[in-house]
Amino acid sequence: MGAQRNNHRNPCNVNSHDVTCGTTTWIGKGLTCYCFKRKGVYERICITLTPLQEQRLNRLKHRMKIYFDPARSDHQEALKALWYATYPDQQLHGLISEQWKEMGWQGRDPSTDFRGAGFISLENLLFFAKTFSTSFQHLVKKQDGKRATWEYPFAVAGVNITFMLIQMLDLDALKGRSFVRAVFLQMLSENEWAFDLLYSVAFVVMDKQWLEKNATYMEFNDVLKLTRAQLEKELLMDEVLGIEDMPSFNLLC
Repeated sequence: MGAQRNNHRNPCNVNSHDVTCGTTTWIGKGLTCYCFKRKGVYERICITLTPLQEQRLNRLKHRMKIYFDPARSDHQEALKALWYATYPDQQLHGLISEQWKEMGWQGRDPSTDFRGAGFISLENLLFFAKTFSTSFQHLVKKQDGKRATWEYPFAVAGVNITFMLIQMLDLDALKGRSFVRAVFLQMLSENEWAFDLLYSVAFVVMDKQWLEKNATYMEFNDVLKLTRAQLEKELLMDEVLGIEDMPSFNLLC
């Protein structure tokens, strides 16, 4: 396990490659950078985006702005796809049905639960279901560990995780300045599915925290805070250069 990065700016010059912290240039690209300490050596994180980071961040923000529209055929098909990825052998009787409660939606119409995070939360669930089907099935069926009598609703929890990640990564901000956001954007430039991968990691971390805390539904927000803290810690570890390098990524199967 790597040492956690210390996110304090260094106001002076450092000896590593004669870099000046806080200057407006970095390897000739004109990017504003700040230094933080990592294993006794000051390293640089750039706040201004590279063209690729900006392109992929804009694409991600565009996804975030799309509301779930039950009248759109592509949104209907995505919802059906989620159902059959979850219950491949069970016929869906309609987009409004008591069946949806089985997956952990609050009512007969799951479209009402997407208001908090929009269509991207459905995309995240679908990505998780198709990419890490074993982990997804374990969680949706609550197969692992000793469970509380009053469990968290799976699907609604998924929507909340999307919303939590958007806040954690400061994605709503015009110009976010957190180091976690800067680290994530570097990962996004390497892999355009970084957000969806991080979502999958977040879900299994949340469930692990839930079991360790022996939590009940009323403690869900506390568990979500613990999950956020764990994700932030791992994203800032020295050896974590991509989502796949996070220790908790190994929980996925």
